[in-house]
Amino acid sequence: SLSTLASHPNIDVCIDGADAVDANLNIIKGGGGAHLREKMVAEAAARLVVIVDESKMCESLGPSFPLPVEVTPFGHLHTLRRIGQLHSLSGSAAAPYLRQLKAGGLYTTDNGNYIVDVACGKPIADTVAVAAELSRLTGVVAHGLFNQMASEVIVAGKDGVSVIKSGRQ
Repeated sequence: SLSTLASHPNIDVCIDGADAVDANLNIIKGGGGAHLREKMVAEAAARLVVIVDESKMCESLGPSFPLPVEVTPFGHLHTLRRIGQLHSLSGSAAAPYLRQLKAGGLYTTDNGNYIVDVACGKPIADTVAVAAELSRLTGVVAHGLFNQMASEVIVAGKDGVSVIKSGRQ
């Protein structure tokens, strides 16, 4: 049976996928809109093992996959504008937009919040600064940057499987 973080607050290992992984093993997650819950589980784990195919690997985060940011429904347009004005994103040609459902309407997370996706035309120069600024922004619930959290990344490619270890355990 499945458990909860309340009954098992410490996890030995978390195994998950990712939407983008940079050369420093910083990660973007949240394409499925569950990055808040995924981050809570990852932070409870002693080790985070990420499994991706080689198409998810990139030199720098930003252009390869939009950065998801979970925001409260109240004031979501104000929060979207503020995200677009963040100093740490100024060099990345950031263009935040609200995630839409294919059938119309705004995408809603399992927590009842909206997702602002931040498309970047250029690499994010400092993912740590972006994470810090987003975390301080009122109206932001969580962001999809998982900076320096992975213990290892397992990459499947046409030439086989490789394991990249971060040194973090």
